[in-house]
Order: sequence, then C-alpha cells, then structure tokens
Amino acid sequence: MAIPLAPIAFTAARYGTVALAAYYTARKVQLSQTNQASEDALDTVVEGVSAHKCTDAPQGNAALRWRRVVRWGDTGPGLEIDIAAMGRIRVKKV
Repeated sequence: MAIPLAPIAFTAARYGTVALAAYYTARKVQLSQTNQASEDALDTVVEGVSAHKCTDAPQGNAALRWRRVVRWGDTGPGLEIDIAAMGRIRVKKV
C-alpha cells in the first residue's frame, strides 16, 4: 500500500516555515534593560482602550490595558494577567 506523501510534505513545509520564522525572530530580538520611567507610565494607563489626536502636534496617541485574574477551580491557584500598551504615530512633513 502506497503512503500518501503530499499531505505529509505539506504539513512538514508548514511546520518548517513556522520554525524558521520563530528562529529568525528569536535571532533578531535584542535584550534590553528595564526602563523604570516606562514601567511607571504603563502602570498609570487606565483599563480599556483609549485614543486621541493632539491639537498642538501632528500625532495620535493610543493606550490599551487589560487586567484579569485566571483561576483553576474555585479555590485553586491563579494567575493575574496585566497587559498594557501605549502607541504613538507621528506624521511630519520634511
């Protein structure tokens, strides 16, 4: 009985592509130090999504914060997940 190689080859190519992308990304990431001013700014972000456009500068700012506690069972161990992000887009004519 013949082994169908086409589905196996397609799956191997897919996993190989994902592995190569992960390897490339891991090689390009640079280690950095923790900036306490940035940490403090992220701690002040309110929960939810907010955005605004500055009137005095050609830029837009956005912030996002999502905080949840995930528990396994009623009294089981839990994890607190806190995701905060800030972004800025500047457009300047040169």
